[in-house]
This record gives sequence, structure tokens and C-alpha cells, in this order.
Amino acid sequence: MDRRTFLKTAAVGGVGLALPQGFNSYFAAADAAEKIDLAVAHGPSAAAITKAAIDALGGIKKFISRGDIVVVKPNIAWDRLPEQAGNTNPEVVAAVVKLCFEAGAKKVKVFDRPVNDPRRCYVQSGIYDAVRALGADMDHVDERKFKDMAVNGRVLKTWPLYTEVFEADKVINIPIAKHHGLAKLTMSMKNWMGVMGGSRRMIHQRLDESLVDLAMKIKPTLTVLDAVRILTANGPQGGSLEDVKKLDTVIAGVDQVAVDSYGATLFGMKGSDLGYVKLGHQIGFGTMDLAKLKIKKLQL
Repeated sequence: MDRRTFLKTAAVGGVGLALPQGFNSYFAAADAAEKIDLAVAHGPSAAAITKAAIDALGGIKKFISRGDIVVVKPNIAWDRLPEQAGNTNPEVVAAVVKLCFEAGAKKVKVFDRPVNDPRRCYVQSGIYDAVRALGADMDHVDERKFKDMAVNGRVLKTWPLYTEVFEADKVINIPIAKHHGLAKLTMSMKNWMGVMGGSRRMIHQRLDESLVDLAMKIKPTLTVLDAVRILTANGPQGGSLEDVKKLDTVIAGVDQVAVDSYGATLFGMKGSDLGYVKLGHQIGFGTMDLAKLKIKKLQL
């Protein structure tokens, strides 16, 4: 071995030997984060627990790359204030948008197809002001952008869906956990009804199968379930503060079935109590068996 080769080899080897001890724990933590299926963060700050849950999964840069156009899909269906828990918490949505920009996202689009007057829903929810202040786009859906798309599901074969969801580089689902008269609970999979055009009521006859079909079509990069406040009754619209329970919790994961299965426990239920969760598990779309998942819980 000549002198130049020896020095290069020694220098490369020396890098590993010279690393501070803290680097070992850093890489160990990163490896552990990659194996986590669900992160559950609890604490008084909605923004802080949202960031903590995503960090536990490996951080936002695991999901968002520099230059990405990102669609963030909250639930903004109702003319309700944040305290009424009818829509996704604005602080949770804003925290995700901020992280996306910090990861280098080129553009972040936030939208939903509300049931009530869109103008009132966007403003009353608190989401419009929160995300616009960060530089995100938050336009009302344009009916011309709903296009018939092949779903090829068990029930849904084709349906008009919002094209911006499929044109984006990444999609993040941010539902709220709340009671629903027909589905029992509405969380991540049911939140996709907000990108459906046409008469959405038509899927109510076979709702569970339709929700799974829709969730399999969209396949978000990340799901962040807002349980800062949950609506325990008279959902999905709510209105009475007596039906609201403050949990100060956020759940993050990639598997929508797993997220919804854990979300069911917040209401004293199991994932198998929800038809769409059970079906998603049975066909292998995700897992509802929480005992088989690595769940990291954080208290801030």
C-alpha cells in the first residue's frame, strides 16, 4: 500500500472512530423511529404534540421532500368553531403545514368540500386564517376540477374525485376523531369523502366498503389524527359543547386502518367495532390489531 492510499484509508476509518458518543444514540433513535407504526402524543400544546408525533415516526423529512407540492386534507365540513369539535383543530393543521414548509415544500394546498357553506366553514373552523398566515393556499374547491376516475374497488368502480389530490407530490390526511350516526365514528378513511364530487350520499347504502375503496385509491403519505377535542355524540356536525371531550392527543401513522383502530379506543371501542376498519384489515389494506403494532406514546 503506497503512502497516499494508506492516508486515505486511515482518514476514512478515523471518521468512524472519531464520532462523538452521542452520534451512536442519534442513529439508534433514528432506526427505532423507522420501526414505529403509530405515534401517540399527549400534551397541552396542539402544535407541539403534532410535531412530536411526526418526529417519533422519523420526522417530516421522511415524508416530504424539497420542492414537493403537498395537499393537506383536513375535515372542514361544518360551520362550527374549533371548540365544538366539528372540524379538524386549526392548530394541528397549521403545525403540519409549517413542518411541510420547513422540509422545503414548494407549495402547500389545504382544502375540503364542506357540507355547509364553504365560506363560513373555512373561516369559522379557524383553519383559513391559521394556514394562510403560513403561506399555504386555501381556495374553495372548484367544481370543474372533479373528474371521473377509475376506483376499481369492491363497490366504487368510478367516481368524480378532486384532481388536485392526484396531481400533488404528497398528500397528508388530517381528520378529526368524532362520532358519526351512520359510520359510528369518522376518522381518517371517512375523511376522504371531502374529495368526492357528485352526490356523496349515494355511498351510504354500502358505506364501509365504499370508504375502504376510496382510502385505497388515495393512499396518503401520512395520516395525522386530531384528538385534541373529540366529539362524543351528535356527530358528525355536533354543536353542543356538552358532547365535546378534550383529550389533548394526536395520533400519527402511515397505515389508515391502524390509525382508525387506535382512534376507536378513544371512544371506548375497538377497531373491529367499525365496519370499514374491520374490512380494511380483512383484505390486507392495513392492520387493526394494535397488539401487533409498535406504538410509541409521548407525554409532553
